[in-house]
Amino acid sequence: MGVEPASMTLVQAAKQGDDLAFETLLEPLLEPGYRVAFGMLHDQQAAQDAVQEAAVKAWRKLGQLREGSEMRPWFFGIVANECRSTRRSRWWSVVRSPELEIGVDVASDAALSRVELRRALRALDPAKRLVLVLHWYLDLPLDEIAAITGSSVHAVEARLQRGIQQLRRRMEGHGG
Repeated sequence: MGVEPASMTLVQAAKQGDDLAFETLLEPLLEPGYRVAFGMLHDQQAAQDAVQEAAVKAWRKLGQLREGSEMRPWFFGIVANECRSTRRSRWWSVVRSPELEIGVDVASDAALSRVELRRALRALDPAKRLVLVLHWYLDLPLDEIAAITGSSVHAVEARLQRGIQQLRRRMEGHGG
């Protein structure tokens, strides 16, 4: 006999094609997923596109979510992969232009510092940037960052420290 619908978990229900169950699982992850994508790409439209594509891939690949695994690190891993794919695309360097930064009032020191920080963060290699974004933007614990990045907690700690050191050096180089 089959499992009764009332006793199925949301993940099980979603895996069996229940759209509402999938939506219930995914909806609270979309905004933090966007923050991850924006932190990686520094472009609103590209971040929205990455999250939308990640949501479609998550729906199609839901069967790959291992029993007992959490949806959040799995989905954020898909978002991070989408961001990496976006940055690797040949059009990224053509379309992405530093002059197109939106809504920054460079007259204030705080706004200038945010611009400098974004530039310094953007200059980091993607692995360090992802760890910093997950740690700072989403305040995720190191073990969850390790699950998202497919690394050990020790590797995440090392990337975090090296990323912070590089950011400091870049910010000091700009007189910050």
